[in-house]
Amino acid sequence: MKLYRAGLVGAGLLCLISSQGLNGQGVRQAAAPNAQIDRGRYIVEIGGCNDCHTAGYAEAGGKAAETDRLKGDRLGFRGPWGTTYPTNLRLSISKLTEAQWLTYSKNMNTRPPMPWFNVRAMTDEDLTAVYAYIRQLPGGLGTAAPAFLTPDKAPPQPFIQWPGVK
Repeated sequence: MKLYRAGLVGAGLLCLISSQGLNGQGVRQAAAPNAQIDRGRYIVEIGGCNDCHTAGYAEAGGKAAETDRLKGDRLGFRGPWGTTYPTNLRLSISKLTEAQWLTYSKNMNTRPPMPWFNVRAMTDEDLTAVYAYIRQLPGGLGTAAPAFLTPDKAPPQPFIQWPGVK
């Protein structure tokens, strides 16, 4: 009798686990958000976002703790357009809903050296993954990057001088 009950309990559990797996519940559902965040991390990495938006990233050979990533930088980029600074993406995205982020990204047109055209070319799925990744980064939001300077204003050090400025 005990063996029979154990068999019934086991069969019942197997049916329950199987039905949850087939209808999208259980383990498969919990894995989806992590997959989206992992995709966002991958896109940010290969897209070169950290190269400018994470202070010291390039100098450290592409190494930075996630607590320090995408908080912007004080390193300016000076060219004929003026001086731009890598935005703190954590702060920027914290002020946007996912829908606002998608709209902003699809219409982006910023100053150099930001490759805004690459962001505009991303799919909604890619942009949503980047949004999810940045929103979950540990380590707080950080502080705003310095404001844009017009071409007639000399930036403080450090900055990278692009050709075309006298």
